[in-house]
Amino acid sequence: MTSPTSAYDQRAPIDQLAVGPLSIGPLTLDVPVVLAPMAGITNTAYRRLCREYGAGLFVSEMITSRALVERNTETMRLITHHESETTRSIQLYGVDPKTVSEAVTMLVAEDRADHIDLNFGCPVPKVTRKGGGAALPWKIGLFRQIVEAAVTAAGPIPLTVKMRKGIDADHLTYIEAGKAAAGAGVASIALHGRTAAEFYSGHADWSAIEKLKNAISDVPVLGNGDIWSADDALRMVSETGCDGVVVGRGCLGRPWLFGDLAAAFRGQELKAEPGLGQVINAFRRHAELLTEYFDSEDRACRDIRKHVAWYFKGYPVGGDLRASLAMVQSLAQLDDLLGTLDASLPYPGSDVEGPRGRAGTPKKPSLPEHWLESQDLFGAERLNLTEGEGDTSGG
Repeated sequence: MTSPTSAYDQRAPIDQLAVGPLSIGPLTLDVPVVLAPMAGITNTAYRRLCREYGAGLFVSEMITSRALVERNTETMRLITHHESETTRSIQLYGVDPKTVSEAVTMLVAEDRADHIDLNFGCPVPKVTRKGGGAALPWKIGLFRQIVEAAVTAAGPIPLTVKMRKGIDADHLTYIEAGKAAAGAGVASIALHGRTAAEFYSGHADWSAIEKLKNAISDVPVLGNGDIWSADDALRMVSETGCDGVVVGRGCLGRPWLFGDLAAAFRGQELKAEPGLGQVINAFRRHAELLTEYFDSEDRACRDIRKHVAWYFKGYPVGGDLRASLAMVQSLAQLDDLLGTLDASLPYPGSDVEGPRGRAGTPKKPSLPEHWLESQDLFGAERLNLTEGEGDTSGG
């Protein structure tokens, strides 16, 4: 198993990499970087903030197809893009081909998206126990039906898929599912180098990304997992030959990572080393954008609380102040608290870098009863699956 911490002596020197634009159907990304959908994180506010720092494709939170078709009020807000988002990207989750097709048809007919991604990688128990997310590709016939229906409904809009290696080490699905997706006409395939059982623990298996890339020649393959820095992204491309990268937890509290990534893929030697003042400004800007997004200062302040630890990781911000920031109730209170910090303090070095977000530990995936007994889907199983599509957001 390979990882960003592996030896790289057998790869070409990083500075010799030539990574050009990435084509996803009719879309051309100057920088081959995609922001991974993260529930409760990649809303319009955070996407706008990341875009202000860098370039790439910035994808929405995971949206449940049934809730979209039923025009759930919260779901309709989640799919709304700011006018500055010139490439509107939405990720859908679903377990029923008809419902997914209807959701895609709606997005296209109402001109609500320029790119649609299907989630087959979510390892969250409430999703997999209903046969969705990372559990679904095991039922390869159903997987193929969903992707084919979605591609047909999308028409000229590029339809992509994101998935994991499989359910666990004994039930790997990524090669078969990748070939099925390519055959169905998807515009790209993104692979997270972990199984559902691994959740976010250990190291992502970059060799799986390389194997998928070697197995599929006519569709771009993007790699995902353990990209904590621009150097990690370049190393992933060098090691696996993938066409681009998908970045998730590595950008938590670090929207400037997208600036680093843009510079790296353009061959520029530039790395953000923000002092505390720059972090304060980014954190404050995030809260401001959340206020606009929610149209509620109170709700924005409640939402920004979960970002405190990520933004100030490694910076000399005391525990009492961190606790106060995590209980902030207004922008005025936020400004008062931030005003007590010494904005002149420099970038503290390696303490702010590296993994972030909860890694967790390997665990037995929650699956529908008898799910692993066959890759075929039987009548009763299909009826039970639709129960999992009731939530507003899948993650």
